[in-house]
Amino acid sequence: MADLISRVRELWAYLATAEARFAPDISVAVSPQSYLCPPGWAGIVAIDDAVLATAADRGTARLVDQALSGLPTASLTDADVLSHRLDIAEIRGPAVLAYLDPADFRRQPGGAIVGVLELDNRAIRQFLATAGTDDVEESGMQGITSPAFAACEHGQVVAVAGYRDWPCRTAHLSVLTAAAARGRGLARAAASAAVAHVIENGKLPQWRARPEASRRVARALGFRELGSQVSIRLPGGPLAIIDCQPEPNCSDNT
Repeated sequence: MADLISRVRELWAYLATAEARFAPDISVAVSPQSYLCPPGWAGIVAIDDAVLATAADRGTARLVDQALSGLPTASLTDADVLSHRLDIAEIRGPAVLAYLDPADFRRQPGGAIVGVLELDNRAIRQFLATAGTDDVEESGMQGITSPAFAACEHGQVVAVAGYRDWPCRTAHLSVLTAAAARGRGLARAAASAAVAHVIENGKLPQWRARPEASRRVARALGFRELGSQVSIRLPGGPLAIIDCQPEPNCSDNT
């Protein structure tokens, strides 16, 4: 566990793109290019009992520092606590961050898995076209750099999983299931195939989710919830048209 936590913290410190380090108490680093949050926002990531935070400018960093100083780590990504302590114009998250040690991986068998497909495969394209724009964008499926692992029923793709390569040899999982096919283990089967591919290539599997349904899929595969992430925009900060995360978010549509 200690090695896994260390590796995860190394990833997020790298994404902070500043001299930012995890610490028991919040200390907001000024990092306009931080990937912890959209441009101009403040980002907070808590992993185990330590926190890392960035802001785009000194003024915002000072405000967040003063408002959150002395709070326990678990409270620093709590939306209610943040809203009570800060005047927030917009908030994204919090989302739970889960990671998988290969020794903990629990494969989920699925006879419906058709194997490795390319993202531009006709069946995958048809599935994405009928899944709904919001669901596809939330899943980040169109941004995967891995093959697509699909589950089929009656000749139709009903669930797809894949991942996008992040820095520090991390693989960010994406999963999307057709609305009518959810709750039958298809997300677990497709994600299991994708995770197996991640492990075979020596990468760290990462799962980012908000809804409990998505978190259950991750736990079924052996992922451990090690922390959480939240992004906040204070009044006067720039509106974010697109998320600046270096890779897409893990799907909440499982």
